[in-house]
Amino acid sequence: MQRSNTWIWLLLAAVLLLAPGPAGRFLLDLVGGLTLVLLLLPLLLGAAGFVAWQVIQRRLRTCEACGFTSMATDQCPACGSPLAGASPAEPGDDQLDVSNVTIDVQVVDADPTSPDR
Repeated sequence: MQRSNTWIWLLLAAVLLLAPGPAGRFLLDLVGGLTLVLLLLPLLLGAAGFVAWQVIQRRLRTCEACGFTSMATDQCPACGSPLAGASPAEPGDDQLDVSNVTIDVQVVDADPTSPDR
């Protein structure tokens, strides 16, 4: 059975790290890059998962009839009733045509007895 040459490998790695040559620089860059990836990868995966969860939550719809939550757009897959907001409403369906509407804003004092007048 052969003895492992652990000390030789450690000495070789120390010489490469301490040597100002291209092999030492390459090894330092490689170790630094791997460390950066290992530190930032969980953060990037967490951010991507959070964004994906927000996108999925926005697409989920709850059926008003049975309470089933799904990503269906037209009708509930559980009971078959139409989902609220499934199709865009026409302007005559209890909504205003916003292209022809003007909003007038009137300023009203909350406290008419204030001395700031």
